[in-house]
Amino acid sequence: MDVLERIREQVTCNPVVIYMKGTPQFPQCGFSSRAAAALQETGVPFSYINVLQDSEIFENLPRFADWPTFPQIYIDGELIGGCDITLELHASGELKSMMEKAVSQAAE
Repeated sequence: MDVLERIREQVTCNPVVIYMKGTPQFPQCGFSSRAAAALQETGVPFSYINVLQDSEIFENLPRFADWPTFPQIYIDGELIGGCDITLELHASGELKSMMEKAVSQAAE
């Protein structure tokens, strides 16, 4: 499977997914750490992809949605953004409702 097809499948099959350096338990960069923490604080389940363990995804994800940096957070198949946007959405309370909506729609 082509790497862009694999990314598209991950984004569409997971209601909430973060592409990050490391894991939520052991992040490997500060931006990934803060974004994953915001997702965890919502209490809503999410998936993660450690881009450091998959060089194809690391090299090609920036061109998938034309977003050059990591982390990248996708909710309901759409790129939400990186760390700063995720933290803003979390502070406003929007992040949790967006995640809950995506997870409930996926369960239907």
